[in-house]
Amino acid sequence: MAHTGTHSQPVRACLLLVVVSVWVQQVDGVWPLPQQLDQSADRNSLSPQRFSFTYGRDSAAQTGCSVLDAAFKRYFSIIFPDFTKGSGLLMSENESIRYTSSFSQLVYQDDYGSYFINKTEIVDFPRFAFRGLLLDTSRHYLPLHAILKTLDAMAYSKFNVFHWHIVDDPSFPYQSRTFPDLSNKGAFHPFTHVYTQSDVMRVIEHARMRGIRVIPEFDSPGHTQSWGKGQPNLLTPCYKGDVPSGSFGPVDPTVDTTYKFMESLLKEVKFVFPDSYVHLGGDEVSFACWQSNPNVRTFMEKMGFGKDFTKLESFYMESIMNMTAALNRTSIVWQDVFDYHERIPQDTVLEIWKGETYQAELSRMTKAGHRVLLSAPWYINHISYGQDWRNSYAVQPQNFSGTEEQKKLVIGGEVAMWGEYVDATNLNPRLWPRACAAAERLWSDEEKTLNADLAFPRLEKFRCELLRRGIQAEPLFVGHCKHEYDGL
Repeated sequence: MAHTGTHSQPVRACLLLVVVSVWVQQVDGVWPLPQQLDQSADRNSLSPQRFSFTYGRDSAAQTGCSVLDAAFKRYFSIIFPDFTKGSGLLMSENESIRYTSSFSQLVYQDDYGSYFINKTEIVDFPRFAFRGLLLDTSRHYLPLHAILKTLDAMAYSKFNVFHWHIVDDPSFPYQSRTFPDLSNKGAFHPFTHVYTQSDVMRVIEHARMRGIRVIPEFDSPGHTQSWGKGQPNLLTPCYKGDVPSGSFGPVDPTVDTTYKFMESLLKEVKFVFPDSYVHLGGDEVSFACWQSNPNVRTFMEKMGFGKDFTKLESFYMESIMNMTAALNRTSIVWQDVFDYHERIPQDTVLEIWKGETYQAELSRMTKAGHRVLLSAPWYINHISYGQDWRNSYAVQPQNFSGTEEQKKLVIGGEVAMWGEYVDATNLNPRLWPRACAAAERLWSDEEKTLNADLAFPRLEKFRCELLRRGIQAEPLFVGHCKHEYDGL
């Protein structure tokens, strides 16, 4: 196996020796599809008692690596579910843990319980460096075990970024040290429906051990109704005629206290979340409340914005992005920020979420020199009867009008699982195996994976493998799996 992908995770896996050949099963069940694979029909038996993972002679991890040692133990029990002990496997660079994921799919049993492997040579690396999955924990609170289980399934599918849309209008479950009232007053419940600092640390560590980075999103100035419950004077008072209506709109971008609050919150976010990226949101800002507020209108006149409220939003977002840059963090923002404003820091990553025009948006953003994430066609919180994974599988992220240099600026994409109608009761079956379609699109060679009909047998088998690993992946077909989900 050889690997040339990049991964800018600040806490990353250890480096290991490249492996050029391993003994594995036929690849009809490998997902995502490796870049290159040569198989032999030669089959040898495999003894769990004699099998072990080991570091290569030239490996940088010869003295030991906790991330890989833990992965070896974890995957030994996956490969040999009837046995509980094991140690290592020759792997390669930054994405090395992901090769254990491929390897674990390729060991198989006969009807008598014996294990076998076939000889196969694999060369593998990711097509895109950023392969993300978004969970929304504001509209419905997701208990910690549901998030950790999602991280497990992400690793099996070679996703490497957990985008944690942790707060929004309905609730503020993040328990801030600096501003404890944000969750005390803004969460659905201040004790049972919050993520403590130790909860967040556990998520980050669980992800790190699986080669997954955690990027938090604190979306503003819109999507902040829950923020206002615990932070007085943060939101804009709405007016009806000349008097306040009693309701509130987006964050008030006209007062200094807003920016002092945001600076303090972002400093804490930097301390708690070690990743080099932070998502600042910037989407779906309603201007109606700003328009109704006389103080906002006065500020607009003073700044020379006229009646163009997109300029006011741009003023706010530029200030917040500058704060992030001063904290040595790179901003990710939703596409609205680009649509409204051209003066965006050049290293800002733009994320496309509007579905109908994403090819044109890809062209415009990359022409402006920005790195881009594609999410629009992978909003899989929307469901339909049957095999709707095929829609996700058909997406071609670089199929837009632009130069080769522009297309290189598409650094990856994200599956989005928004939470209006999703909680722990239906999260896993709605996510899996539907998210696997985007996982393969972001990992594998596009030319080798254009045909969904050819991909289906592999996905069918991988879905059964997910069941065997305890993931409640919904059916793709009429039939059965050898290892059905037993709920235990």
